[in-house]
Amino acid sequence: MSFKAEIQEAVKIAMKSGDQITLSTLRLLLSALHNEEIRVRRELSADEIQKNISTLCKQHRESIESFRKGGREELAVKEEAELAVLKRYLPQPLSEEEITALIRVSIDESGAKGIQDLGKVMKVLMPKVSGRSDGKRVNELAKALLGAP
Repeated sequence: MSFKAEIQEAVKIAMKSGDQITLSTLRLLLSALHNEEIRVRRELSADEIQKNISTLCKQHRESIESFRKGGREELAVKEEAELAVLKRYLPQPLSEEEITALIRVSIDESGAKGIQDLGKVMKVLMPKVSGRSDGKRVNELAKALLGAP
C-alpha cells in the first residue's frame, strides 16, 4: 500500500469512527498533497510526501505559538491535536545524540574547518536529517560544533 493510499484509508476509518479532528486534518493533508502534485505535474514520492507533512507540522507549531501569544488557548489546543495526527505519518525523530553524531560525520565529509564552512556542512547534513529533525535546531547544533561564539 502506498503512503498516499494509507492516508486515504485513514480518512475512511476516521469517517466511520466519527473522529472529526483526524478527519479534517487528513483531508487538509490530502488537499496539500494534491496541490503539490498539480504544481510538480506528477505523483509525489514517499520522501516528497514526508517533506510536505513536515512543512505542515512546522506551520502548525508556528500557529500554536502565535495563538498562545495572542491568548487564544482553545485554538492552540486544536492545532496541537492536528499536529499530533500529522506526526503519526512522520518517521521517528532523531535524538540530540544522533543529530550530533551526524553533524560530526558531515563536518568530516565536507572538510569544514570552522563556522565559515557552515553552509558546506548543512548541504551535506540536511538530506540525512530531513523530516526527522527541526532544521533550526540542527543549524544551532552545527554552529556550536563548528565553534560559533
